[in-house]
Amino acid sequence: MKVIIAAGGSAGHVNPGLAIADKIKQVYPGKESSVLFIGTPGGMEARLVKAAGYDFVSIKMAGLQRSLSPKNLIRNARAAHLYLHAGRKARAVINKFKPDIVIGMGAYISVPAVNTAAKMGIKTAIHESNSYPGVAMKFLSKYADKIFVGDEDGKKRMPHPEKCVITGNPLRSNLKMEARETARKKLGLPEGLTILSSGGSNGSNAITEAVIALIERENEVGGINHIHSYGRNRGNPFAGVKLNPERTVIKEYLDNMYTCLSAADLVISRSGAMSQTEIKAAGRASVQIPWAGSAEYHQYYNALAMEKGGAAVMIEDKDLTPQKLIEVVMRLCQTPQKLRDMEIKAKEMSSEYAADKILGEILDLIKTQGTMRT
Repeated sequence: MKVIIAAGGSAGHVNPGLAIADKIKQVYPGKESSVLFIGTPGGMEARLVKAAGYDFVSIKMAGLQRSLSPKNLIRNARAAHLYLHAGRKARAVINKFKPDIVIGMGAYISVPAVNTAAKMGIKTAIHESNSYPGVAMKFLSKYADKIFVGDEDGKKRMPHPEKCVITGNPLRSNLKMEARETARKKLGLPEGLTILSSGGSNGSNAITEAVIALIERENEVGGINHIHSYGRNRGNPFAGVKLNPERTVIKEYLDNMYTCLSAADLVISRSGAMSQTEIKAAGRASVQIPWAGSAEYHQYYNALAMEKGGAAVMIEDKDLTPQKLIEVVMRLCQTPQKLRDMEIKAKEMSSEYAADKILGEILDLIKTQGTMRT
């Protein structure tokens, strides 16, 4: 089996692609399969894919600017030029690699790869991890043979829903959860209700400012552990904040996120699709704070889906204040049964076998065009 996966822009697009690649190599090891990734040269995909051990080809792309201004008109003209070049480069890569299928995982780099493959008569598929589909995925829905979506809301909002298969969002199989007690001991935390919070790898001033006030309140209440990542590219905002060292873990970046997630009873986070996928897989209650700057505010729809499913409480960015976060979190902390119910709902929304489902759909597509290449 020979597969090209196009992914870029964010880890939320790249990591599901890596999960699919891992599943392919697990089922078809060694020379039975070959996976090639296409991405942009300056995106995080180049680093993530190479670190995972997969071949990578870069193609320059740029996104279109939606607001019209002289500067954006120039940017859009450059993006159109890059797209034409990207199409030719994608054709050359496809002709050389000869894939059985090309899969687009999101971001603009998916467009030339999937669109070109479709025009060449090669089977194609796309995967949309968000509940509100992105522009690239909506465009490619016309050309893709199959559309994999994370949930029912994603299917409803996707053009050509007749092509959609609800698979969930795949997680890499080498990321394992631990028992709560074990995880807390690893982190040096005592027993007690544990909260994990993060504003993402680059951090969020708004979330961190609210969390500082929350931790101060937790210290007054007592008996609550808190783990927080305040993000890279900024100074330590906790300097000068009175913390209980026995019950708090404060770091710039959490390189042991799965241990932290395993230890938690409640998670406070942005509403990126893959962050949500991890929370669901862990079966954790959460407070979802969708980033207002996300494209087409798609994080709001992600958070809304979890709230409607009973797995989360949503606080919109515009409503986030220290007082609001404290009010929501303290209410949840005082109702342990509510937390347990949210955990059950989160687990029910998880997609443990998403990669298996996607591989099965890929095999069905390939079989319709003949024998797989090995």
